[in-house]
Amino acid sequence: MGVIVNKDNTKNDELSRRIDADLREKMRSGLDFGEKEDPDFTEGSEYVRNLKKTSRFGWVWIVLVVLAIVSLILMKTL
Repeated sequence: MGVIVNKDNTKNDELSRRIDADLREKMRSGLDFGEKEDPDFTEGSEYVRNLKKTSRFGWVWIVLVVLAIVSLILMKTL
């Protein structure tokens, strides 16, 4: 035995159309986030606005953490 459920999706469809239109307009304008060939909107977001990019020596920190973990393991085994 099954249950047939009908749902009116007109409200969701209208909201989806408006959101889609807003996003397309932002993509076309490019004024808020700068002109780019492939805008991904991450540079202009509030979350990453005050963050700094990792320098080219960021890999040094990874090496130091790995060496610290290896030294801790070696100290416990001795």
